[in-house]
Parts: sequence; structure tokens; C-alpha cells
Amino acid sequence: GGLLPGRLTDTSGAGKKDGHEGDGKKKGNQRLRQPPTAPAGRRRLQRTIVPGLHRLCTSTREFVIMHSPSKRLITSMSKRLAVSNLQGWADLPDDLLHSIVALLGSSLDLLAFAATCRPWRAAFFSHPSKSTLCFSCPPVLIRQNPIQPPSNGHAKPQRFNLVDPSNTGTNYRCQIREEILQKFYFAGSSYGQLIFFRHRCCLVVDAFSGAEVSPPCLPELNHNVFESYYCSTLTAPLASPNSRLLASTKSSLFDWPVGSDSWSELKLSNVQVRQIVELNGQFIAMDDHMKIYTLQLAPQLGLQDLPIEWCGGKIPSMDSKPFLVVCRDMLLMVCYSLVSLFRGSSFCTLHRLDMSTNPAKWVEMKKLDNWALFVAADIRTPPFSCVNPERWGGRSNCLYYTHHSEPWGVRWLGNEPDLLKDPSASRDLVFGRNMWRYPQSLWVYPSMFYSDRK
Repeated sequence: GGLLPGRLTDTSGAGKKDGHEGDGKKKGNQRLRQPPTAPAGRRRLQRTIVPGLHRLCTSTREFVIMHSPSKRLITSMSKRLAVSNLQGWADLPDDLLHSIVALLGSSLDLLAFAATCRPWRAAFFSHPSKSTLCFSCPPVLIRQNPIQPPSNGHAKPQRFNLVDPSNTGTNYRCQIREEILQKFYFAGSSYGQLIFFRHRCCLVVDAFSGAEVSPPCLPELNHNVFESYYCSTLTAPLASPNSRLLASTKSSLFDWPVGSDSWSELKLSNVQVRQIVELNGQFIAMDDHMKIYTLQLAPQLGLQDLPIEWCGGKIPSMDSKPFLVVCRDMLLMVCYSLVSLFRGSSFCTLHRLDMSTNPAKWVEMKKLDNWALFVAADIRTPPFSCVNPERWGGRSNCLYYTHHSEPWGVRWLGNEPDLLKDPSASRDLVFGRNMWRYPQSLWVYPSMFYSDRK
């Protein structure tokens, strides 16, 4: 159900993430005014949760969290709370812990919160707005370490780190076995899982914990192994009873109900599914010609063409690298165009799918207001959206895209060249997408963000 305490490894020297549970022993008449010393794994949470003065209101009491250079005090403002009964960090009430979760704007801080102890983990999973965490904080970047030259004739193993956009100074190692990276081909990511294939063999690996699931072998394939899988995605978290793994090839769409012993196959004619997204419970697919389909999962797999008109009649070119991204209840198509190769000027056009009309329409948007988008270099990885990015130090109406030389670049969204808006922005980070043999830099949310397990 997600990351277990102690599975994140700090490689920056800033401190380990090993979580430890409180022993629950009472030490005299302990009071909440002077909380017990927190283990090292919780110190980052203290620095994050208490950046200044915050007032947290609950239904029956009100807390003030205060920060000073020498100490942190948590004091109760209600005489109705018997603070002497609280034994330590593990005994904090759920409503206070839920208020703390709401203050965190980092995926890795949320992971650290859940790994602190069992009561905090339970409070994380019971948070009333847990389903919206993937929209309120940025995804984590999985990035390959710079390639190091071989030593003693032996190549160094590939290492992948987790980079947090809200705190770029701290990196953590990705828990993926080296053997997988050497023998399998990357084919996509979904719900915090990385999907690999080796001809007919498939492997689904949790990007954070390293937990693995091995589906049954696919039917015989007749094409090149690397280019066979255009799209691979889960329809729900692995632990969900209705979860399925979908894999698109040159002429077929394969479906594996998680836990079953076989795949079903939908033969395709002149259709290569490149992307599958879920919008309000409905699955929508896009092929290599930007045609949109509705995807039916039951009682049997099926694709239905969705007639769509382009508002204004201007259809973007496939050379503009189009991709679909969901912003809560909106489905967007983002197209990238390079205006001047010499000057590096470019723009990303936005179109929103309006399904209230018949036929549906792609309606152009001038900007994305208080949203930021995240897209990776591999076309088989899903883009993400994040609302109010200024909350964690990001910028609204911007596209964050991965790059091999730097963690990411930033482009403005809209129909005006971003060179005119931000002349100081770097122009050497070219935005390009393709299919890659290994997991290149990609965005991902922890699988526990989607899980209901406690």
C-alpha cells in the first residue's frame, strides 16, 4: 500500500528518512507544551510543518504552532483538552494531524509524514482530501545519475534518484533492482508503478518501494521488442479490485485484469494507441494521428471513435508533439511549437475538450491560470497537473519538462512565444519527447497517494 518506514534512502547527507515508532512510555508528568525529541526522520517534517506561525482550528479545540530559532512549542488554546494524557508524537489527535497534512506541499514530505509511525500513517490515509493530493503538490522526478566512466574495466550500475521540485537540494535513491534496468525495456508508468517488458514478459515495479508484480506472459509478438509497446498503463491502483493493465502494440491492445492468469487482446486496424487517460470515470484514448476514442473495458475491451471538431478549424500538426493531460474535470491537449531554432522561441498551445456539444469540440485556451503542467521526455509516461504551484515555489501557467542535462526546463503555456514573456529563461533546454530504452527522467507520484490501505 505504499512506502514502508525506512525504505527511502537519503543520499544528500541531510539526514535519513528511517521512520521509528514511539515506544509509548510515560516519562513523568509529560505535557504537550514541550514535545519529546523527535527522531532524525521527523526533523524534516518539523522544518516543513513549522516555517512560521500557523493557526490550526478543529471542531473542539484550537492549536497554535510556533517557531523560534531555539525551540518549537505546541500549545493548546483550549482548556477542554487534557494534555497530560498525551504520551508523545504518536498520540497527537487525528484532526491536528489532518491539519498538518494540509500544510505539506511536497510529495516526499508527505511520504515522511506517513512513515513516521502507525498513527501518523493511519491519519494520512484517513485524510478527507487525500484523493486530491496529486493535484495539490508537485510530482517527484525520477532521474538517472550522470553516467560515470567504468572503473577497472567494469561499468558502474545505473542509479536513479528521486528529486523533489519543492526542495531540489535533497535527493533519495530509487529502489529498483539493477537487473531489471539491464534486462527489461521501459514501457510506461502509472499510479506510481513503472512498467517493463522483455519480449512477452512483463514486470510492474513500485518506483519508491521496489515491490514487484509479474503478470502472465503476453501472446506471441511479431515485431521489434523495443518498438512494440507504444503505451502501457494501469486503469486503477494495483490493489484495487477492478485494476487492469493495458498495453498497446502496433496492431493490438492487450488487457490484463490484475490477478488473473491471462491477457485478452483487441485487434486494431490502422490504429496505434499512444495515450490513455481517465476523465471523470471514463477512459479516453488518443492514437498516432490525434484521433480521440472512448475506451470500453467491460464486458469486453472496445474502442469507439469520438467525433470532435476543432474550434476555428485549425488542426495542430503531429510535429507539435501533442499530449493529453487531465486537470481535475478538464481534459487538455497541449501542443508544442518551435518558432525560431536560433533564438529558442517557442509556445505551447492549449485546447480544452468540450463534451457538452455534439459533436464535441477542442476549444483553444489563452492560458491555464493557476495550474502548472509536468511532462517527461518519454511519450509513454503520463503528464501531470498541479494547482496553485506558487504554494511550493513553482509558477502558474507553466510547463515543467524533463531534460537529460538538467533536471527540468520551464516554458510558458499559451499562444504567445515564451521568449517575449521571460527573456531571462534558459533557451538551451530543448523540449523533446520520444520512446527510450531505459527510464529517462520522468515524473511520478508515490503509489500510496492512490491507495486506500492503512
